[in-house]
Amino acid sequence: MECVEKKLVCVSCPMGCRLTVKVCGDEITVTGNTCKRGEVYGKNEVTDPRRMICSTARIQGGVHPVVPVKTDKPIPEKLKFKCMDVINSLDLKSPVTAGDVVAANILDTDVNIVVTRNM
Repeated sequence: MECVEKKLVCVSCPMGCRLTVKVCGDEITVTGNTCKRGEVYGKNEVTDPRRMICSTARIQGGVHPVVPVKTDKPIPEKLKFKCMDVINSLDLKSPVTAGDVVAANILDTDVNIVVTRNM
């Protein structure tokens, strides 16, 4: 069985630990972390990487032509460009309130796009 080793910098807390994640079959070991979050991050990053998406969406009748939006949970990294396609297709109407869901369950991920500013 061949083992694969990956070097990562943990982004789960401000420490920025340099992780080494070793994958041997079904066994995953993480070293270099100073807290439990680093171990969880390292394992997730090699098995199911996810990302938060922050962007803007067009809005009509607002003070500005766009309003900031984001995902309410991380989405699978492989879907980030499709998520941006969804965000780019939005054409919102003012008024909107921070926290409003403007696209629910995008790409069948149970992740919503929410507004992050009143406009």
